[in-house]
Amino acid sequence: MIDTHFVRELQEAGRIDDRIATFFHEFHIGTLLNKAGIKKLRGASPKALFAAIFLLPFIGANFYRGIVKNHALTFKKDAAYALLRNPRHNWRRFLWGLAKPIIRFMEVLTSERRVKVFVIDDTVYDRHRSKKVELLSWVYDHVSGKSLKGFKMLTLGWDDGVSFVPLDFVLGAATDPEKRVCGMTKEMHHRSCGARRRQEALRKATELLLPLLKRAKAQGIWADYLLMDSWFAFPSVLAGLHKLLPVICRAKDMPNVLYRFQGRELRLSGLYSALKKRPGRVKYLASAVVESQGSDTAGSVRAAQGTQKAVGGSVVHGHGARRDRDRAAVRQAP
Repeated sequence: MIDTHFVRELQEAGRIDDRIATFFHEFHIGTLLNKAGIKKLRGASPKALFAAIFLLPFIGANFYRGIVKNHALTFKKDAAYALLRNPRHNWRRFLWGLAKPIIRFMEVLTSERRVKVFVIDDTVYDRHRSKKVELLSWVYDHVSGKSLKGFKMLTLGWDDGVSFVPLDFVLGAATDPEKRVCGMTKEMHHRSCGARRRQEALRKATELLLPLLKRAKAQGIWADYLLMDSWFAFPSVLAGLHKLLPVICRAKDMPNVLYRFQGRELRLSGLYSALKKRPGRVKYLASAVVESQGSDTAGSVRAAQGTQKAVGGSVVHGHGARRDRDRAAVRQAP
């Protein structure tokens, strides 16, 4: 008797292969790999290697089970590792080259009045089982409240309210050398893509935001606003980003960040108390035009780092009984 479940799995796998093959053909994946300097030296072609790795999340397999232990492949694991480890492969150029036609394809299907935004966010890339990964670091995970071995992955994406397209990313290591489990172990040319990636990994996340947006602008991809979390809501950072496009973010109450409102300098919790709230169940409780002043990076010397107007949006709720009086949504005025 034929196992119908096994037959359905084979049919679904065949459909996935066909869809991926169509995607690779329509978006010229082989050409994009070649333009990114990912070319065949010997053995299997880069397109075949990339297709096998690209297939893994769609079939629910990890790299070990789908590549290392998959004897049905026409290449060995060393070929796949060589593809991913080569410091001369410009994966950033490949990602930009793929993202641009995908965004153009989506824009044809959506209204011109739909708001498009850039989204910047960081997340923890957990590598708790790793021991000898280059620049492996102890990073703090705000979700679990624990320090984990891994990296901080800073991602820039494009969003139209329905679809999200990743554009660029940086894997960040700890800036403090004492928190790094491993250092840089490989010697490579300082102008190679791998060397530049390693230099980026050692920079602060706030220093990487502006280069991410400038690369997007250079690629001809743009949006109406930039959305980001309160983690990046420092006045000096907002002032720099606002030179490129309006910023919408959640502010956080910090004693060294003051907002000038009606002639008074208030921290965010004081600003919330000073605003007149709208009654009833409304979308925005209050709004105000304020000027914000930052502080020195050490937090001990109060000095203006940048002044920019900000439009206070709705106060965000969710901080116990106080209903998050120390947070508000702040949008940079154009």
